[in-house]
Amino acid sequence: MARIVVLGAGIGGMSAAYELRGTLGQGPEITVIGEGDRFSFTPSNPWVAVGWRKPSDVEMPVARYLAKKNIAFEGVGAERVEPDHNRVRLRDGRTLDYDYLVIATGPRLAFDEVPGLGPEGGFTHSICTTPHATTAWQAYQAFLENPGPVVVGAAPMASCFGPAYEFAMILDSDLRKRRLRDRVPITYVSPEPYVGHMGLGGVGDSKGMMESEFRQRHIQWITNAKITAVRDGEMDVSEMDDAGQPRKMHTLPFRYSMVLPAFTGVPAVRQGEGLCNPRGFILIDKHQRNPAYPNIFSLGVCVAIPPVEATPVPTGAPKTGFMIESMVTAVAHNIQAELAGRPVTAEATWNAICLADMGDTGAAFVALPQIPPRNVTWAKVGKWVHVAKIAFEKYFLMKMKSGNTEPIYEKYVLKLLGIMRTR
Repeated sequence: MARIVVLGAGIGGMSAAYELRGTLGQGPEITVIGEGDRFSFTPSNPWVAVGWRKPSDVEMPVARYLAKKNIAFEGVGAERVEPDHNRVRLRDGRTLDYDYLVIATGPRLAFDEVPGLGPEGGFTHSICTTPHATTAWQAYQAFLENPGPVVVGAAPMASCFGPAYEFAMILDSDLRKRRLRDRVPITYVSPEPYVGHMGLGGVGDSKGMMESEFRQRHIQWITNAKITAVRDGEMDVSEMDDAGQPRKMHTLPFRYSMVLPAFTGVPAVRQGEGLCNPRGFILIDKHQRNPAYPNIFSLGVCVAIPPVEATPVPTGAPKTGFMIESMVTAVAHNIQAELAGRPVTAEATWNAICLADMGDTGAAFVALPQIPPRNVTWAKVGKWVHVAKIAFEKYFLMKMKSGNTEPIYEKYVLKLLGIMRTR
């Protein structure tokens, strides 16, 4: 009986475990290793940070839902992967042997790369995890008693810009509802070379569209920006020219700040030579398989994907839900082929589709494929995106509880985007 270990219990890991069980049947032993016993729907974290959602609205216990599909769960976390021995060492000292390992850990949040960044020992907040978003909400409540300047953005080497845009817009919307917007200057700071770059080299007219949204909402922006240090109430930002040389220095005051960090691979996977790149991301071929260890597959934010283009301040390429879902399907089919003694042939569809909520409206970005030249590239703003994201949240949480392996993005989101594109 094959033993399959899935490392990670987030969107990618949970989806992979369910997809593997649905594709392979009841034969293989499947075990998921997570950090703690809760699944969180990460795309809802911007709402948690302003009190529009409670943590309990976007979290669920993992073990009991996996058990319904005969999938075991270990919540103690992984100490390290030992690929030369086909095992994972857990933090309590036990080991799990595997025939196939699926790495879906998500990233390590590299707050340490900028002095003073982050909610743990730093002076900025984060929405990368639901506990971080909960802390951000607690600080936001205090901020509302004494509002002032806000800085939202992303650090150098960041690769996930959508949530930063979302949070800036949601914050604007929430403050207007509270009649406090006139007391809160908002500045968006990003390593992107222009607003709407998204780590994708732009999508359709995303530059003009996002600049228009920022102007409408009186949000100032600094791009080609390298955050160099954060102190209590102050942020040092070096604005770079197109050659990557300092052009202007800014010291931005803030009373509240949310900055997305750069990502690296998690420490547990940075063991075997040939498993990771220098940043700790898992090296994979076109079949989601590691070249050095063919029984290791990987998917999601933790995989190594080159930047779409070189930028004056380094940025990474995002891994959106559609891309992760296609990676999950490819991994399941390729492990099925391996078990049957057939050649591995399945490939993920590396397309980028992002639904970004803006509080009372939203923006949709579509890049097919992610790397130019593209067959489809467009971006649109509309209230339908806000509604679609709420529906997606509810449907995905239902999927995580039911173990449904239906491809949500492919069947529903693409259909919706196709309908709206014609309007």
